[in-house]
Amino acid sequence: MPVLRDINVTVDTGEFCTVVGASGCGKSTFLRMLLSEEQPSSGVILIDGKPIAPEPGPDRGVVYQRYSVFPHLSVLDNVMLGPSFSRAPFMARLFGAAARALREEAMHYLDAVGLADARDQYPAALSGGMQQRLAIAQTLIMQPKLLLLDEPFGALDPGTRKDMHDLLRTLWRDSGMTVFMVTHDLQEGFSLGTRVLVFDKPPMSASGASRGATITYDLQLKRRPSADAIWGPAHFKEIQENAQG
Repeated sequence: MPVLRDINVTVDTGEFCTVVGASGCGKSTFLRMLLSEEQPSSGVILIDGKPIAPEPGPDRGVVYQRYSVFPHLSVLDNVMLGPSFSRAPFMARLFGAAARALREEAMHYLDAVGLADARDQYPAALSGGMQQRLAIAQTLIMQPKLLLLDEPFGALDPGTRKDMHDLLRTLWRDSGMTVFMVTHDLQEGFSLGTRVLVFDKPPMSASGASRGATITYDLQLKRRPSADAIWGPAHFKEIQENAQG
């Protein structure tokens, strides 16, 4: 039984693509395929014209809704861990000038996400928003070509979520990375993205078999509309109804 079908999309470097749709329509499966956690049964996924590696790699960073930080490491050590494994794969430890350079690099990213003053704290002492900032810093220090976000702000309160939106916009503009973000919140999808991919399942066939979800709308947003503009036109109302099932 196919989960996705007829997916054919080309994304330019630096685009911010939000992925929306009803529950169970393959949004997270699409993200897992970009990460190489799952493989397509047919077709190919390309980055810079080359097939992606068959396993996750540092060229694709991911941030989940559940905070993916190491509770036994300090904030600073959490951010330094990925590059330590990359640059010293046998011991995951750097010494001397290399260690000092990595510490400065990690502090740069902690400062970018507003956690420089919390560098010596442990995740248990951080709020949910701060832990998600830490997870983003962990990802950014690896300088991935693709940043994959799977409902990263779904568990945050509205005020913290707005702050994280502002932070994410700034980091995306400064880094020039390509972003794919799965969200159930249509307003979040339209306010953050430069492009919105709406996934939906077609009606079942006469035999009752599922035909798999596909991209039903591919919307280029030349500029981010206000919340009032999002819900006004009739065609956006139609998109809302389709995406919510």
